[in-house]
Amino acid sequence: MSAARGCAVVLGGSMAGLLAARVLAETYERVVVVDRDRILGIRESRPGAPHTRHAHGLHARGHLIFEELFPGLTDELRTAGVPTGDLGEMRWYFHARRLQPAHTGLLSVTALRPVLEHHVSARVAALPSVTVRERCDVRRLAGTPGGGRVHGVWVRDAGATDDELIEATLVVDATGRGSRTPAWLAEWGYQRPAADRVKIGLAYTTRLYRSRPEMFDGVQSINPVASPAHPRGAFFGQVGPGLCILSLTGILGDRPPTDPEGFLEFCRSLPVPEVYESIRDADPIDDPVSFTFPASVRRRYERLGRFPDGLIVLGDAACSFNPVYGQGMSVAALEALVLRDHLRTAATVRPQRFFADIAAIIDVPWEISAGGDLDFPQVQGRRTLKVRAGNAYMARLQYAASRDARVTEALMRVAGLVDPPQALMRPSVMARVLRHALRRPAASPAQPVRPARDTAPN
Repeated sequence: MSAARGCAVVLGGSMAGLLAARVLAETYERVVVVDRDRILGIRESRPGAPHTRHAHGLHARGHLIFEELFPGLTDELRTAGVPTGDLGEMRWYFHARRLQPAHTGLLSVTALRPVLEHHVSARVAALPSVTVRERCDVRRLAGTPGGGRVHGVWVRDAGATDDELIEATLVVDATGRGSRTPAWLAEWGYQRPAADRVKIGLAYTTRLYRSRPEMFDGVQSINPVASPAHPRGAFFGQVGPGLCILSLTGILGDRPPTDPEGFLEFCRSLPVPEVYESIRDADPIDDPVSFTFPASVRRRYERLGRFPDGLIVLGDAACSFNPVYGQGMSVAALEALVLRDHLRTAATVRPQRFFADIAAIIDVPWEISAGGDLDFPQVQGRRTLKVRAGNAYMARLQYAASRDARVTEALMRVAGLVDPPQALMRPSVMARVLRHALRRPAASPAQPVRPARDTAPN
């Protein structure tokens, strides 16, 4: 398709912004990615994206879209030593019970997030129409009198004293949870979007180790997932040759410590012993580092009656999910495909139509993550009949998956955003769930959250 739309500016060079730039480059003569950090050639967590220090996975649907947009990326990552494997063959624990492994055919890529971003940003920057402006701060939007249309963005390079206008026919806000679009809208006389919030008080603490073969016994990762009866969790996986990552998770003020002794003690408190037994005598590469995630936030742009033309919002700037569900990159990839569809079918992107379409994308992962968080009694929020019934059924399904690989496969297809949640209600799946539910032990009582000590500052 010929490029004929002038210039598009993408605010933010993290994964959502890079994916947006990739599809914009198909139809715009010029695409400018603006980020306050250096992003090209960087393989380590950067100041503007501290969450990238912690365990990440590119799973299932997200992986398929990345491979579509960047053909050969999977082989490129494998050549660089990044582990890949079947999502259902990882060692998953729910309610302290190991799921039966299942071959799903769905790939999971467990690269360190900065390494994955390095490969993607290099691909995007190599596109002829793309320019990456690093160490460049976004100052404000530029618009027509009355604020009816955005026609660019004012930026300032690091060390400069003057602002510079980048004129654009489309500005894409992919700046993440700290997005200033709600404030900019208010300045222009528009309503701020309403926001749905689920306060989870999540804290990650992460450490890298040199791995040994016996740590994983042939599997890619070991993941005891937090539950009401066992609110502490972990993601322990291989991320490169001789390298593994351990991210411990706590909720509602239970913060995994950053001092080595406290970190190890928290690990020992997990409901399954394998992670502790693997790392208690392991060789650490760095010190533990923490990251906090107060709440999942969904900004309801699709409900606004007015919105300026020439501006759209996507990625975490539109909806920031509890990261333990591993949905963020996949949702950003799905939103990039929505953007591509709009670019291919209309001369301009109509913001309100775009927001309506990504809202339909966000609905499913939001239902999964927000509904799952509300299974924890101390998490505040409205528990509809649908949420209560869904969580009760999910507990039975997860028990069935500990006995039946076919149920594991169905669960992973939904968790990987390949199948909708309704797929778990198919008669063939429900029959297996109900058959195993007859032998399901009584549910363990919910354990109180117990704040962990932390003797070292971040």
